[in-house]
Amino acid sequence: HVQLVESGGGLVQPGGSLRLSCAASEDTYRDYCMGWFRQAPGKEREIVATSHRRSGGTYYAGSVKGRFTISRDNAKNTLYLQMNSLKPEDTAMYYCATGPSRYGSSCVESPPLYSGWGQGTQVTVS
Repeated sequence: HVQLVESGGGLVQPGGSLRLSCAASEDTYRDYCMGWFRQAPGKEREIVATSHRRSGGTYYAGSVKGRFTISRDNAKNTLYLQMNSLKPEDTAMYYCATGPSRYGSSCVESPPLYSGWGQGTQVTVS
């Protein structure tokens, strides 16, 4: 049973920062790929960033590249998303999930291929 619990969201002014956390069960954390996704009202869920456990490879959506950083704390089975220079368009519910590896070193980028969705954490930039 996959267990993922997101936290760290909140209300922040434009230009501010937040750090999201995703606590995973040990079995879940062993999955090669974990990712952050977001969904704004009336929009489809979109990928934000992914992390490959074995290769250390990361992927960022173009809209967040240079502002967000995905990282892992293996001792705590926790995935993080450091978000800097936040913009109003970053406002959304943020989720973490696990997904399949691609070619053994990177992660797929399609949200429907991910599973174990947590309850999400709301980020509001205003």
